[in-house]
Amino acid sequence: MVCSTDGPTSLTCAGVPSPTLGLMDDLDRAARALLRLPPSCGPVRLVAVDGHAGSGKSTLANRLAGALGAAPVLRLDDLATHEELFAWTGRLREQVLDPLSRGETARYRPYDWTLRAFGPARTLPPAPVVLVEGVGSGRRLVRPFLAWLLWMERGPEESWARGRHRDGPAQAAFWDGWTVAETRHFADDPSRPFARTLVRERPEGYEWLPGPAVTAGPDQIITHRDGVMAVN
Repeated sequence: MVCSTDGPTSLTCAGVPSPTLGLMDDLDRAARALLRLPPSCGPVRLVAVDGHAGSGKSTLANRLAGALGAAPVLRLDDLATHEELFAWTGRLREQVLDPLSRGETARYRPYDWTLRAFGPARTLPPAPVVLVEGVGSGRRLVRPFLAWLLWMERGPEESWARGRHRDGPAQAAFWDGWTVAETRHFADDPSRPFARTLVRERPEGYEWLPGPAVTAGPDQIITHRDGVMAVN
């Protein structure tokens, strides 16, 4: 048996199935499916990764970006601020959506949560697929620009507990305020009912399930079969 390491937690053995190989297989299938979608924001297929804070959105977006060949990822944490946890739609439209819709490179200034100020500008190219990741990425003002909406399927209490554990006791007060703000946001502007795919994390990868917004039909580009998202 021949094995090789691809990183600190990745092991590939010839002829032996591994969790890493299973993970990459379902992500590769999802990536190929997303690339078959028609552009939704100028030349860009804008794909949202939404869900509760702490649900695993960032990890999913990172892995999916890798499967897409280093697709650009916009983190909504870079547009929100302490005072505007969800009032970032103006910045998103002006700095990101409008330029991408014209086929231009977007430029936005990410917020520094330590300095409480916006930092130097970053660029976001009009790639074939651009991922936008964060709570509220599937909100009503963003959906017209989306090619697909993924929802990380993990309940709020479990997600918030994961987030609190990740950030530690120093961020307890912030999380107390965040959970109230997030609950209020989703009550007024829910994303999950409009998701095309629900994504559940598994020990060896992800399970891709049809979302509430999926309608069956022969013209569907993307299908969900046996927990896998694939091209029809």
